[in-house]
Amino acid sequence: MISLSGLIVDACGWVALVDAKINLDIELKSILGQPELILTDAVLIELKKIDEGRKGLLLELLTSRAKIIHSNDSHTDDGLVRLSIETGYPVLTVDRELKRRLISVSCSYVEVTAGRTLRLVD
Repeated sequence: MISLSGLIVDACGWVALVDAKINLDIELKSILGQPELILTDAVLIELKKIDEGRKGLLLELLTSRAKIIHSNDSHTDDGLVRLSIETGYPVLTVDRELKRRLISVSCSYVEVTAGRTLRLVD
């Protein structure tokens, strides 16, 4: 069951959202209302590494609006899948393998489409 009160953020999903210049508030409102953004510490580390090589990832915006959760999982995607199972929240991602894993355990995801919009897949 999808809970529409939260959205778990994956690094590649956030990068795709920023690159597509999508207005997060407007696009999310149309599919999820106004969910709380959830960010694992492992994803934040990935985003900081990416940001070192290219600026403009709006990390200050993300960290100011997201609830940051500690993850004990050895692999970032394992933590995202586990968190989605536990909370029922969809994951913002464009990673094909992660999307496949989420669907295989009856979880949902939000993806950035070619038309610069967000789409909920459940």
